[in-house]
Amino acid sequence: MRLPRVSRWLLLALLFCLIPASSFAGIFVSVSFGPPVLPVYVQPPCPSPDLIWTPGYWAYGDVGYYWVPGAWVPAPFVGGLWTPGYWGWRGGLYVFNRGYWGYHVGYYGGVNYGGGYLGIGFAGGEWRGGHMAYNTAVINVNNTVIHNTYINKTVVEQSTVANPGHVAYSGGPGGVQHTATPTEQIAAKETHTPPTTFQTQHETTAKQDKGSWAKTNGGHPQTLAVAKPLPVENKPAPAHTANTDGPGSHTGTSGAGKVPTNSSAGGSQIHNPPASSVTRPANTARPTNAPVNSAPRTSTAPARTNTAPRVNTAPKAPPAPRPAAKPNAGEHKK
Repeated sequence: MRLPRVSRWLLLALLFCLIPASSFAGIFVSVSFGPPVLPVYVQPPCPSPDLIWTPGYWAYGDVGYYWVPGAWVPAPFVGGLWTPGYWGWRGGLYVFNRGYWGYHVGYYGGVNYGGGYLGIGFAGGEWRGGHMAYNTAVINVNNTVIHNTYINKTVVEQSTVANPGHVAYSGGPGGVQHTATPTEQIAAKETHTPPTTFQTQHETTAKQDKGSWAKTNGGHPQTLAVAKPLPVENKPAPAHTANTDGPGSHTGTSGAGKVPTNSSAGGSQIHNPPASSVTRPANTARPTNAPVNSAPRTSTAPARTNTAPRVNTAPKAPPAPRPAAKPNAGEHKK
């Protein structure tokens, strides 16, 4: 039975209150009918180091559903990973949960977007020593520019949620059925960073392009992905939250389940704290250009004075009498 319009909005308001604030995603928009299927396209090669792939998705506005092309985006902080937004089924409506940045990839409904986002976590790369390493088993890179790569097919298999129909929403009738893993639940409780300003502008630009409107293209967008990366926008790193994946896992990882640490096997996770999250002690040393003892030294003690004259009360002894002169040995008495 369909709920009355007022009842549906009240239910949505209740659901909004129940969503944890730390998840950031929240409710962006709700629609009574689901988005079109996800188009299949080839990921453009990563053009330069330390870029994160953000897959394309269906957004909704006053023009109806419209396609936001996939794009390479510089992480706003070292160790940052992108959790894609997704459409979920709640209270008889399709609700969009906005994507976010964090140290781990959280829950995105099990929707297989491709390009490393295969339903669980991110199988396309990991941070190693402050730089992004790419898993070329699933990520397309420009090999003439990027050499920090590896191959790990196992994580691809572990991260894939079957979606042969390329459904673009989770739950509900015909949607992807995927329950959040323990790792995804942990990531949802961490502090997150919203999309960059350029990501928001990228979505606005897509909305203005009639070729991206589903009512115009019939669910087949003209521009599926852009090759040129979005501009850089640095943001403060979120507060670190201890991860329980295992020892040494206090950094951004793919979030696709437990991962090995400090292993030389292909595609292993190497956990080094992101440079932006390291707390350094304040430098208390005196600057080299600071004056040394520039203030005159002052003494608060009163000056020592002798107000009483020195008096010698003891009488001075008279000089001793001289002895009489002895007669010369050569003289004779008369």
